[in-house]
Amino acid sequence: MRRRILELLAQGEQTSGALTAAIRAEFGISQPAVSQHLRVLRESGLTSVRAEGTRRLYAVESAPLREVDAWLERFRGFWEQRLDALDTELARGRRERRLGRRHAGEAARHTAHEKAHDGRTDEEERQ
Repeated sequence: MRRRILELLAQGEQTSGALTAAIRAEFGISQPAVSQHLRVLRESGLTSVRAEGTRRLYAVESAPLREVDAWLERFRGFWEQRLDALDTELARGRRERRLGRRHAGEAARHTAHEKAHDGRTDEEERQ
């Protein structure tokens, strides 16, 4: 849920009311529960809030997220290599399916062509 709030805030500053409405609609939780999540994000430094009249506007604080990104950089090689391997396997599977369909079609045409030239019927071929 907090990740979703950060995703919404990544689109730009939003009022607490708009965030609460979106989170309540998606997750079916109460307004006080959403407020609690907003408070945790604010206290952790991931978001900031400013008053504009009676409205409270929330925004993402990018510095803590850059710190997380820098920390994760050490681990990216582990999953990037695996994702590259997965991409290779998916491409291989697509190519094999494409070639398989092409070869199956060629085989069917070849069989039909042979039957047409030797005069055999389907029943005669089965025997």
